[in-house]
Amino acid sequence: MWKKRIEIKPDEERVIKNVERARQKTFDRAVNLLGYKPRSVVELRSRLMEKEWTNSAIVEEVIVKLEGYGYLNDGQFAKDFAASQIRQKPIGKRVLQQKLAMKKLDKETVAKAIETAFEETPEAEIIERAVAKRLRLKGKPETREDSKKFYDYLLRQGFSYDLVSRVMREIAARDFDEES
Repeated sequence: MWKKRIEIKPDEERVIKNVERARQKTFDRAVNLLGYKPRSVVELRSRLMEKEWTNSAIVEEVIVKLEGYGYLNDGQFAKDFAASQIRQKPIGKRVLQQKLAMKKLDKETVAKAIETAFEETPEAEIIERAVAKRLRLKGKPETREDSKKFYDYLLRQGFSYDLVSRVMREIAARDFDEES
């Protein structure tokens, strides 16, 4: 299911008859959108500009007002989003960075959010959850091909090459110890 791309008209083509009413409607829409789910400033700005009854000046006023109220904060949004993603599914730094980048956040905010998220829950702990889940679903890798698939799965989840290699060696060592 793809979202229909809405063409955003430039401010020159927008005709606003009642500025106060447009400001109120824009504010109400912003609060409604934020009530539905948290959003970054850029996401909210683009969603507000979809409507023809507002313009960029009004949207900027509304965004400044919402930031003043504390409803809109990219740093907090990024930290909360990162923590939520890690809680939902064990993913590594690379995948988390891609998901945050899709939210149109600046690189500095993304870096701080990732750093905070992985301070609270170390990546080694997260990969252990991923390994446990995979072992529960697929069982221990029996063949070289199974091991390769397991290895690739962990890399696709965004974990670093070094971390995945270390974990796979530990799994192989555990299997060897159990056989002895």
